[in-house]
Amino acid sequence: MGGSPELWARWGEWRKYDARGVKGGEALILELNRIVYESGFSSPITSTRGQNARLRYLDSRAGRAELRAQGVSDRAMRSWFRGKSRPGKANLERLDSAYWVRRRENLIRSGWLKRHLDNDGQGRRVEIYPVDQNAVPQARARSNITERSITVRYVWTDMVDAWAAQNAGLMDEIWDDIITDLDSDYAAYAYVASVGIGA
Repeated sequence: MGGSPELWARWGEWRKYDARGVKGGEALILELNRIVYESGFSSPITSTRGQNARLRYLDSRAGRAELRAQGVSDRAMRSWFRGKSRPGKANLERLDSAYWVRRRENLIRSGWLKRHLDNDGQGRRVEIYPVDQNAVPQARARSNITERSITVRYVWTDMVDAWAAQNAGLMDEIWDDIITDLDSDYAAYAYVASVGIGA
């Protein structure tokens, strides 16, 4: 992590006393993934409706290319797109994976995710849930670490770019920038249980 190991060092060695959590940058990655997944089709891949929706979404050159990349044969695709057969159990996961890859790429390419998070310059509230200290001996636990909420602006373009590039190191640096706005105790939030973005 960019600055976080040094930040965390002021609290003591990470996990030495069984605190449980993840790097802040990793928590951001998981939360962006959640936002993307919640913006997609709600019908499950096991339903006819869910399968039809995904097939319509993938009915393009890029969609078919992704289906091939997932291991679907051209013959199977022709049959699906002509309505002559349904994906078998082995291909359902491939169909779903292809859909989510294309969905992610389209949200990035279109700029929707950046615009959504930037919120016309107003930013988004980020809820920060501190590390789980239930297993930490009472004498070693930090009693002053509570849930925090902060409005985050101006980092969303860089964050989405880092997420799109799967650049975990840059996500860590962005998290460090975010938590420095908390207060003098920001080091305690270098690692967290999770974060929630109000989007």
